[in-house]
Amino acid sequence: MKLDIRVKRIYEPPSPSDGQRVLIDRVWPRGVRKEDAALTLWLKTIAPSDELRKWFGHEPSRWMEFQQRYRDELDRNGEAAGQLRAMLDKDRVTLLYGAQDETHNNAVALADYLRLKG
Repeated sequence: MKLDIRVKRIYEPPSPSDGQRVLIDRVWPRGVRKEDAALTLWLKTIAPSDELRKWFGHEPSRWMEFQQRYRDELDRNGEAAGQLRAMLDKDRVTLLYGAQDETHNNAVALADYLRLKG
């Protein structure tokens, strides 16, 4: 079964095609009102640890290692990953993030991880 996962900045307007909207950042994004976010769920526990997030610092040169370290964290965090997989069994899930870098962020890494694990 192909997982229907999308990735989107939370600053982009919600769309009916988003399906279930899940914020996967540990910290609430600046300048976004909770009522405007149209979230299905804020899953803080699936975000990278503060230590990993600070180490990465959105440095593209650290991207490959960040992904591996984050996957290791996700493997140890079965409950949160399982919650997302259960949502994906029902409907499209759009992973929302606040970072400015649209290529090197935890949502992209998480989507890849979920696709890899099926």
